Amino acid sequence: MSGLNAAQSEAVHYVDGPCLVLAGAGSGKTRVITQKIAHLITQIGVQARNIAAVTFTNKAAKEMEERAHGLLDASQTKGLLVCTFHSLGMRILREEHKAAGLKQRFSILDATDTFGLVQQLLGTTDKNLIRKSQSVMSLWKNGLIDPDAALAQAQTEDEAQIARLYQSYQATLKSYQAVDFDDLILIPAQMLKTNAEVREKWQNRLRYLLVDEVQDTNACQYDLLKSIAGPRAMFTAVGDDDQAIYAWRGATLENLRQLTDDYPQLKVIKLEQNYRSTIRILQAANRLIANNPKLFEKTLWSNHGMGEMIAITPMNDDEHEAEQLAMMMSSHRFERRAKYSDYAILYRNNFQTRILEQALRRQKIPYILSGGQSFFERAEIKDILAYLRLLHNSDDDPAFIRAVTTPKRGIGQKTLEVLGTYAGERGNSLFEAMFEKAFEARINVGMLHALRTFGTFINNLEYRAQREPAGELLTELLKAINYEEWLYEQNDERGAQSRWQNVLDFTSWMGEKGKEDGLNLIELTQRVALITMLDRKNEEAKPDAVQLSTLHAAKGLEFPHVFLIGCEESILPSFGDGEGRELTPERLEEERRLMYVGVTRAQRSLNITYCKKRSKGRELVTCFPSRFIKELKLEDDDHLPDDTPKMSPKDRLSALKSMLGK
Repeated sequence: MSGLNAAQSEAVHYVDGPCLVLAGAGSGKTRVITQKIAHLITQIGVQARNIAAVTFTNKAAKEMEERAHGLLDASQTKGLLVCTFHSLGMRILREEHKAAGLKQRFSILDATDTFGLVQQLLGTTDKNLIRKSQSVMSLWKNGLIDPDAALAQAQTEDEAQIARLYQSYQATLKSYQAVDFDDLILIPAQMLKTNAEVREKWQNRLRYLLVDEVQDTNACQYDLLKSIAGPRAMFTAVGDDDQAIYAWRGATLENLRQLTDDYPQLKVIKLEQNYRSTIRILQAANRLIANNPKLFEKTLWSNHGMGEMIAITPMNDDEHEAEQLAMMMSSHRFERRAKYSDYAILYRNNFQTRILEQALRRQKIPYILSGGQSFFERAEIKDILAYLRLLHNSDDDPAFIRAVTTPKRGIGQKTLEVLGTYAGERGNSLFEAMFEKAFEARINVGMLHALRTFGTFINNLEYRAQREPAGELLTELLKAINYEEWLYEQNDERGAQSRWQNVLDFTSWMGEKGKEDGLNLIELTQRVALITMLDRKNEEAKPDAVQLSTLHAAKGLEFPHVFLIGCEESILPSFGDGEGRELTPERLEEERRLMYVGVTRAQRSLNITYCKKRSKGRELVTCFPSRFIKELKLEDDDHLPDDTPKMSPKDRLSALKSMLGK
């Protein structure tokens, strides 16, 4: 426990009841959680298998697990559960599948799978409507609102339409014996609330909970944790109300307020010493966030010295901003003999990166985009991989559903519902079920023929895949399913060309790897699965490159030098939520917290930029510095116009239209 400050030590040692650790930015919250795990095991005598530490990302869970294992012997950590919320839900669901009404090998559909399902149910190719419907249904699930309640609460015909879709969507998932990502938490939360036997089982198994980033939990996650904690309420929740920036995905600060109501004996401990940033950066961050109402008062402080002045740099326009930024970064790096990986460029919206990337490439500055899509995660590659996964394992239900419907081959939702219901009753995979004699009585001859034709096609491919060159067979597969033609039917010409080229690149790569390594198509599929996992691991590696990231994706990270760009009214804060609605006080507070997150990513230097004008098509639209710059109350902000927070209705509308157009 050496090196812990007084507040950290108190948080680690308090085990007499529910505990809330208010951990300011850079205050060492991960250290507190991992040291507390070690304390529980070595000093309190709690078995590792009875402890669960839950967080939001695989990266955070991995870091936490590695640190915990570094503090203890392997024998002491046996059975310790360090995982994400979704992993915890999946573990419960796998074990309690019968109580949840699911077969043991239920399917988990990803966002692309569910996009296709929603598209089928709506009978439309309107991608905006499909994504909006997915988002609304996700928010309902996160808020513990079932389809009937959603329909009863609907206030417009659009909401009623999505609620009716929600009913059909859930019925289809049930017939498929499948769940989506939100269900991984929703179903366990509902089950633990209503099933006393299952609830007591998990309360006895997980006797101490440690919850990271509690301010980012939604109603569903909060209910799940509350049910597991039970009347003993032995848990430590760690969070920061000043960094709550995920309301758009269902997270609610109400959970922090609710903790004090649900647990009157709650012990609140504040971590206010920051180990990351200089005094100047922290003072500016404190002044900024002081404009928000506080759930819990706290003030960050540091022993790192005053540090460099925070720079506010006005730019003529967004092209000037990108060019100047690249030159400023090159100069700054040369003067300090720094690495590229010491730098981050943070922004509110992804549209801001296009011009920026061009400028960095011209200056030969290496960069990585946070959350960039892996080649193997592209929809068209996942389409082809669904067929290959099915060759490798015919029990892979999600692969079956994707392959049998992509491209369309006359097998629709109703057919799959009948097949899914039958497979669920029999406890079989969808592929196995469609060949059973008893299934013939459930479905008409035409649909049965279509299903079995597909199944026979896959079986023949599987036989040939073990004997014929991978590249040639994959090319033949693409021709047999008319995939190129289907891409051009589904996309505009430019999009189809790009996607088809990706498929050709994949086919070529598979063929070459097959020849080089002497692997058949099924063996190559296993290799691709491994590469996909390695891709995810490589995302966690830190190459010597500048990090480009949205403010949302940068949360939890830190960098010696930060450039926070585009700090203008209508961008940060954003005036609209995509539908042009005005800022509410609650949304303004969240935008301010987003700015606070950006400022507190910086360790040693912070440079904030804004544009006087920003391009929209061929026009330049007048911009105004963000009100948040004034709220930092820097020593040298006299150059800022006095009317920073004020805009004429005409300018405000013009700026808003520009941003929405982008």
